[in-house]
Order: sequence, then C-alpha cells, then structure tokens
Amino acid sequence: MSDSSVRRISKPRMMIVAVASSSSIFSLGFALSLLAFLASAHIITGCVTEDTVGKNSDLFPEVLREEAVARLYELGKVSDADGYLERTFLSPASIRAGNLIRKWMEDAGLRTWMDQIGNIHGRVEGMNPSADALLIGSHSDTVVDAGIFDGSLGIISAISVLKVLKITGKLQKLRRPIEVIAFSDEEGVRFQSTFLGSAAIAGILPASALQISDKSGVTVQNALMDNSIEVTEETLSQLKYDPKSVWGYVEVHIEQGPVLEGIGLPLGVVKGIAGQTRLKVTVRGSQGHAGTVPMSMRRDPMAAAAELIVLLESLCKHPKDFLSYDGQCNGFESLSGSLVCTVGEISSWPSASNVIPGQTGREAILYELSNRMYQICERRAVSCTIERKHDANAVICDAELSTQLKSATYSALKRMAGEIRDDVPVLMSGAGHDAMAMSHLTKVGMLFVRCRGGISHSPAEHVLDDDLWAAGLAILAFLETHI
Repeated sequence: MSDSSVRRISKPRMMIVAVASSSSIFSLGFALSLLAFLASAHIITGCVTEDTVGKNSDLFPEVLREEAVARLYELGKVSDADGYLERTFLSPASIRAGNLIRKWMEDAGLRTWMDQIGNIHGRVEGMNPSADALLIGSHSDTVVDAGIFDGSLGIISAISVLKVLKITGKLQKLRRPIEVIAFSDEEGVRFQSTFLGSAAIAGILPASALQISDKSGVTVQNALMDNSIEVTEETLSQLKYDPKSVWGYVEVHIEQGPVLEGIGLPLGVVKGIAGQTRLKVTVRGSQGHAGTVPMSMRRDPMAAAAELIVLLESLCKHPKDFLSYDGQCNGFESLSGSLVCTVGEISSWPSASNVIPGQTGREAILYELSNRMYQICERRAVSCTIERKHDANAVICDAELSTQLKSATYSALKRMAGEIRDDVPVLMSGAGHDAMAMSHLTKVGMLFVRCRGGISHSPAEHVLDDDLWAAGLAILAFLETHI
C-alpha cells in the first residue's frame, strides 16, 4: 500500500426514489447529486484491533464502545413495524425513541426538551452559558427496512462523549455550551420532504411545510397536534436559532459508501456534500378496457413512465448524449461511469390487470430532463406536470472546522493504533445530511465512520464496534482541544 496521496474525483450521483402516492397520481421523483470537487484521500497504515488497544481506561471503552454499541442495538429495536426497522416522523416508535434518547442525554448530564417540530435536544451550558454554542447532531428517523446505524450513530456517539466528560469532571468546565440534537426527520419518508427537523432550526423550513400531507392525508401540523405539539406559522419561525448564538455544527455519520473500507481506515473527514434536486412528476392518461381499446388509440401513462425510466438509465450510462457542454467544465468527463440512477417504486391507478391505468407515478428525476419528459408525454398523448419538491445546493464544509476534526481524528487513531504514517482521509459525501440544512445557519463539519461494504439503508448496514469507539475518541479529542 503506497504512502502517497491518492487523488479521487468525487462521483456524481443521481437517485430515483419512487414513493407511492396517496392519490391516483404517478409520482416521479428525481434526485441529482452532482459533485464537481476533487477530494484527497491519504492512506494510513495499520488497523485498529482490541489487541492493539488493550483495556486502557483513558480510552473509555466501557462508555464509548460497549455502552454505545448496546444503545445502538436497543434503539434499533424501536420500530413501528414487526420484523424490520421503520421509524418515521412523529410515528409512535419515533416518540418512544425520543424518550429513550432523552433518558440517555440526562444520564450524560444534559438538560433535555422536545421542540415544536419534534427534535430532541440535550444541552450543557459549561462555564460560559452566554457564549455561542457548538451543536452536534444527526437524525433519529429511518427509512423503511432500515439499518440501525444511519443517523442514530451520530446521536449516540455524541451523547457518549459528553458522558465521558461528565465522568471525568470536565462537562461543566467547557468553555462554551454544547447542544446535542436528534433531528426528527431527515429521510423524508413520511411526508416526502427532507430535513424537516434541521431546516426548522436553520430557519429555512417554509410555513407551507405544515400543510404537507402523508399518504393518509395527515398533515405535518396534524401529526404534531396528535402528539400534543401545538405549532403555528409564527411558532414555527421561532424555532430558528440566532446565528450569533451558534459557534458551529458537527455531525458524525456512517459513510454510506465503500471508500474508507477500501483503504482500511475507520474514520474520514468530509470536505463537502453533494447537491440534490427532487421533482414530483405526474403523468395522466386515459383509462379504458385493456382488452377492447386498440393500441393505436391508447393514452397509457404507465408505458410513458416506463420510457421515462429508460431515459434516466440512458442518461446515467451516457451523460454526454444528454447534457450540454460548453467546454468550460473540466469535470465533465468524470460524469461518465459515475452517475447513478435508481427507481425505487412505481404506483398506478386504478391498479387492475384488466384496466389501462388512467394515472401513474414515481418519485425523483433531474430538472434538466424536464423538456425531454414533456416531449415523451406529448408524443404519447398523455399530460405531464412537474413539481419541484426539494432543492439543496452542494455544501462545502468549513475549512478550519474540518482541519480541527482532522487533527482530532488523527490523535484518536494514533492513541488506538500506535504510529500512523500518513494523514486522515478527506472525502466527499454523495448522500444528503442534516449538515446541508444547518449550513444555512452556521459553519459545518462532518466525520464519516466506515461501514461494511458501503451498505446503508438496509438491515445489512454494519459498523464495527471499534470504529464506533474511534469516532467517540475523535469527537472527545476535538472537544477537549477546541471547546
């Protein structure tokens, strides 16, 4: 394995996430993540094992590893479904999970509360309550049939670190307040609107979000009221933190990719997060008897939708055939072979085998493909409307904060593995994170934790116990040095 730095071009990513609609609409959603950054990945030799570390008490394995792992698995059992993990915005399981997280926060010496969008907060004031605070957070909601580490790892790791500071008598000696936030909604599964929790804190959640409905017709405002949370447009705006009261935001998250595992390292610092656009596309045709309407007279939105899916596949395989190029974009060639599309689900109405569907839907496509989609629908004599559902620009993590996290990570890995011959890897994130919303409020930094096979959003999602331990030690080193 070479000691030299390896230059990596971050991969553009386009995901098609299809979500069943509560109405008789074919919902198309297109999410595009285009990364135009170069990230340096440096190789560190050596691996972290229990044999290398031993049982040194100053590494706090009983809190940062054993207890943290046990809590992750305990939280992973809190689900709205039998047989798999599903915990969506303000569901019964999310409320139970929030209560459990508050219990652990209080065990770490934090004052806790739930805000009016369902976020769980735990705060310690330190020696100077009036100083601007460091926020540390991630999300407590999950996708359907989820793994137990996505989101939850960042919350539990932060709580464990503060518990160590409490045990060592340093919690009240912090130079500024620290607040851990378990965001109520990042995945956007229930309401198809991501970052409800963090966007409210950052002040970028529009009041109209309260009227977004789930498949059952329940609005965000209804869901809050069902949990005895009264919220109005005015009180929603009051959730926004004053930027002057916040020093920065740090998020620990599983990588959800294979880079760290490929280079044999447990941790990496995030340089930036890819932007994302999601559109809801509704295709409407004409219902009719499947056995009697001639093929030449059909206006079949399902067939049109199938053509749109193939269009997306073609775009990802051959982006140069679809995207304009003015000769100024040096990273254009990197699109080939690295743009990714996924269709998750298709729904149609009336969904009977002997009826030509009148309406049909899927979620997620590129805004740039709108014209091509309209052309396809016009040729097939079906109507097509496009609604922008989500926009998030690419985010560059704060350089100084990233350097501090990098130094703390290096210190933690050195304590665990001994001598390290090179630097900590610096990665780009192709997935969206709460840090994207929080970047509208304050500077942000992120730490990635290796996950097996790069697998996420799946029960097969897995993080080694020692990698969770390493993440805890890195955040502990960061707080002890800079906070």
